[in-house]
Amino acid sequence: MSLGENLQRVVSRYDELEDLMAAPGVASSGAFVDMSKEYAELTPIIEGIAELNSAKAEAANLADMVADPEIDSEMRELANEEFQALKERIPQLEKAVQVLLLPKDEADEKNAILGVRAGTGGDEAALFAAELFRMYQRYSESHGWKFEIMEISETGIGGCKEAIASVVGRGVFARLKFESGVHRVQRIPATESGGRIHTSAATVAVMPEAEEVDVHIDDKDLRIDVFRASGPGGQSVNTTDSAIRITHLPTSIVVSQQDEKSQHKNKAKAMRVLRARLYEHQRQQVDAKRAAARKSQVGSGDRSERIRTYNFPQGRITDHRINLTLYKLDRVMDGELDEAIDALISEDKASLLADIL
Repeated sequence: MSLGENLQRVVSRYDELEDLMAAPGVASSGAFVDMSKEYAELTPIIEGIAELNSAKAEAANLADMVADPEIDSEMRELANEEFQALKERIPQLEKAVQVLLLPKDEADEKNAILGVRAGTGGDEAALFAAELFRMYQRYSESHGWKFEIMEISETGIGGCKEAIASVVGRGVFARLKFESGVHRVQRIPATESGGRIHTSAATVAVMPEAEEVDVHIDDKDLRIDVFRASGPGGQSVNTTDSAIRITHLPTSIVVSQQDEKSQHKNKAKAMRVLRARLYEHQRQQVDAKRAAARKSQVGSGDRSERIRTYNFPQGRITDHRINLTLYKLDRVMDGELDEAIDALISEDKASLLADIL
């Protein structure tokens, strides 16, 4: 389907929705909510199409003026300048509309479950994992998102083996989804007497938080174990069997939760994480098929993929997926991630456009 046909299809659907919503009795029906949502999603595309059509019409008028021998030379020169400017602007408007037409990730507007786990590198990896977790916390705060720590397993020296948080806000998953993968750090550990640079890593997993309607979980598919929570060094956190371990038998996904003193609260948190992991599992199966047909892809979301290196001696951060290097490591670790994330989103849109054009 050509761009013109695609645009006409969108305009026709927009007009159809407008008529349907104006029909008697529709406003009080259940279908009105779905139609309103689709109408709102199409509105920016319609506005982009209107701007593009207006620019094309203006360019056509200017072209006529430039070709008209009866128009004086000064007016013709002004018309030609405007025509040349519009000739450059029209392809940009077309691209903007094409980006708006790209298929939407249905999970983009969802909240997220974010997990950071220490990888290879011992204590240094655990310290880096804790720093990454704080980086995402600061980034979330800068965007006005709610960052709720669900579980954290600390090492006792300022590091953490694993930390999980719920991130709630507008467009959370859309901005955090490319963070999944292996993050590598290169620096001299405080415990290193010889001044040698060590390399260690942490794994980040970002999953859209699923609603019950997104994922159906049968009770018969779950094995729930209850045990006594324990802290670093095996010390008892509380004296009741409040910690929960849930195993989803069909997929062998295991989720544990022990931060709350209430068994009920721990189970509720564990179910949120389990639901997110099952939803992500389903998405990855679909994405694997889609990726096989795509020429290019910005990060697969595979947690084994090395996506970024944080080099402290040189003060740089390098994203290996898009060959982006920023010499602002301190600011990035303080939560200034927008430049890197914006570049990843732009590259993903560009690769999607390349696949459909």
